[in-house]
Amino acid sequence: MIHPTAIIAPGAELDSSVKVGPYAVIGEQVKIGAGTTVGPHTVIEGHTEIGCDNHIFQFASIGAIPQDLKFSGEVSYLKIGDRNRIREFVTIHLGTEDGGGITTIGNDNLLMAYAHVAHDCIVKDHVILANAATLAGHVEVDDYAILGGLSAVHQFARIGCHVMASGGSMIGQDVVPYAIVQGDRARVVGLNLTGLKRRGFSREALANIKNMYKLVFRSNLKLEEAVAQIESQFDMTSSEVTAYLEFLQKSERGLVR
Repeated sequence: MIHPTAIIAPGAELDSSVKVGPYAVIGEQVKIGAGTTVGPHTVIEGHTEIGCDNHIFQFASIGAIPQDLKFSGEVSYLKIGDRNRIREFVTIHLGTEDGGGITTIGNDNLLMAYAHVAHDCIVKDHVILANAATLAGHVEVDDYAILGGLSAVHQFARIGCHVMASGGSMIGQDVVPYAIVQGDRARVVGLNLTGLKRRGFSREALANIKNMYKLVFRSNLKLEEAVAQIESQFDMTSSEVTAYLEFLQKSERGLVR
């Protein structure tokens, strides 16, 4: 299962079912779970833990030290979950002390060729980073978000669940859940209704999302006033309402409008 030209450091922990292609390099502090495939010429280093049934394609670079001038060699980590597809030339870096010390990738994500995940990012589940999508340090990307090719996200920005960012979007602030953004600098242009319908959102849930969107983006209310209206007018037991409201209340960089 391990090609004879691959270099596996003595301390690395690989499940017996892991496949490693020609000329891959795996460092001594790496752990890789069952069913994962590591492609030719891939480099995996650092304190990196990779779960089960991932497919890492050729020439990916996983677990390198951060591109952060403040990084001084401290011990930091990268954790990748299960069933992710990490395509050619993807780069994913370790965390930093200032950012909690860990970069995290969840489950069932697709990182297309040349995508970059910088230090201390949190990428949750079912996320797609299209070709050359770039996350700066400390970015958070919630479930089912899709970032189009050549898009980029500023450090510390957050991308809400079910967001669709068009190709080439330059995202400098937080993007609310369920939105579509595009442009340089990115602006909210609508709701990701097609994606929400495909994922089984009910008519009631879609109505809630549309009405919250109108309050925040089409009513000329201040954000604090829109939040107050959502709290008073909507059912707080609805998951889409609580997710939207929590995102608004936690925004520190301000919202992409």
